[in-house]
Amino acid sequence: MPGPGPGPDEGRDAGLQPERTRLAWRRTTLACSVAAVLALRRALRGSGAPLEVAGAAVIVLVWLAFLAVAHRRIRELEARRPPVLAPRVAWGAVLCVVALAAFAASVIT
Repeated sequence: MPGPGPGPDEGRDAGLQPERTRLAWRRTTLACSVAAVLALRRALRGSGAPLEVAGAAVIVLVWLAFLAVAHRRIRELEARRPPVLAPRVAWGAVLCVVALAAFAASVIT
């Protein structure tokens, strides 16, 4: 009777999944950067009122927060066995993307 096979972590070939995930994070970062730049351009094109400047500051802060989350995750994916994305980090990324999408929608309207 053959012995037990290798454990779940032994001999694991991750294949291209980490690379695809890393590329997806990079694409999302690029899309968020474009949305942030367009929204920032629109916010600063106005009269320079304090509300517009505050809006531009919020756009930049949300964009920087998303960049931090994405950069951290991209670095984690370089490991042989990448850790699972923590729920609070995932929610942070989701909130940043939704906020930047709202800013992008404001550019269109």
